Amino acid sequence: MSAPPRVCVIGAGSSGIATAKVLLERGIPFDCFELSDRIGGNWVWGNRNGVSAAYRSLHINTSRERMAFSDFPMPAELPDFPRHDQVAAYFDAYADHFGLREHITFRTGVQHVAPLPGGGFDVALSTGETRRYEAVCVANGHHWDPRWPEPAFPGADSTAIEQIHSHRYTDESQLVGKRVVVVGMGNSAMDIAVDASYHAAATHLSARRGAHIIPKYVFGRPYDQIAGSERIPGWIRWPLARLLLRSVTGRMTRYGLPAPDHKFAQAHPTMSSRVLDRLAHGAIHPKPNIARLDRSEVVFTDGSRATADLVVYCTGYRISFPFFDTGFLDPGEDNEVRLYQRVFHPRVPGLYFIGLVQPLGAIMPIAERQSELIADHLQGTYALPGRLAMLAEIAKHRQAVAKRYVAARRHTVQVDFDDYMRELSRERRRGAKRCAPESRAAMRAVSRTSA
Repeated sequence: MSAPPRVCVIGAGSSGIATAKVLLERGIPFDCFELSDRIGGNWVWGNRNGVSAAYRSLHINTSRERMAFSDFPMPAELPDFPRHDQVAAYFDAYADHFGLREHITFRTGVQHVAPLPGGGFDVALSTGETRRYEAVCVANGHHWDPRWPEPAFPGADSTAIEQIHSHRYTDESQLVGKRVVVVGMGNSAMDIAVDASYHAAATHLSARRGAHIIPKYVFGRPYDQIAGSERIPGWIRWPLARLLLRSVTGRMTRYGLPAPDHKFAQAHPTMSSRVLDRLAHGAIHPKPNIARLDRSEVVFTDGSRATADLVVYCTGYRISFPFFDTGFLDPGEDNEVRLYQRVFHPRVPGLYFIGLVQPLGAIMPIAERQSELIADHLQGTYALPGRLAMLAEIAKHRQAVAKRYVAARRHTVQVDFDDYMRELSRERRRGAKRCAPESRAAMRAVSRTSA
């Protein structure tokens, strides 16, 4: 029997620790490198790694029960939608419970990953050391490289108005007394607009297109616990959810927002129980897209103007991997990485990606199930199909995404939580069947050698 491969895990956020836990319990040797001085990644407000997008008012948008790892429930005394520090504390407790901390090298970044011609990888660290691994698990997240408006709005380079990306928003002190324009209709935009409505002198919410806004509670229950199940396929779940949403919130135009040009679940959802209330009270002023920035005013596409001190762009993130050579795995302008089952690189054996998805739901259980699949592959109990079959699956998935979701960079990694979790389980069984003949042949070879 050959020795198990040694694995490099990049990042100790929610995806990285899920991978570390599975590798540890399977007896697969690994090193996990974390740029920060603690685990938690994006959920650590004020993280010393400088790339966390957390802000003081941040709460998770999936409920406690649906975001928890399968074998480590979140404490029952926590609220249904925990605050960032409560989520980070949960990750700390998870790492301590499973003994992960001693396997994580903190304050150490991965600067370069070089695939080797004969297999394996050279991994260069920020310490100056280079180590060799048979496999690399990429779990560095995809909400850390800000994407600004492209192209920039006319006047952006000459206006006196301060402009920041939401990635640099940390707390309400940045808004106090200012006239603020928040650009975007995603979750961060809703949170920041609500913060501004309490602390800024004026708050405008600028939308390029409409979005369906989901309250966190529906009929007294967390929204994601109603019909949320792997046993219910999306073609049943989402039509019912659309009827439910209309009965709870009504039309978005009633709040002064633009009408969405798509059905609910055909774009990544926006969750907020507070923004509709603040819109209804006139504390947030809805506006269309920005046309240009004058010296001290923002001019919108409907010709209206707003004097502004600060514009906050909630315009999403690029998917990027600074530790790979340029051109090796560059998502480019389409913001897409083509992976088999969103995990396996089809041309580079031993290169795995964890959490590189934008789920309609929580990413933690997904990362856990992806890690189980990776561990199976490393241990030889799961076999990938041939390269052509992998490329065909990737193309089929891309076509399905293009058919279902509105065209946007954020949707290139979009998955439906329950449908994808079910597919990972099915793929695990398929991969086990694919490797069964090989396993039986290997066992016969071992038996002959022993005899």
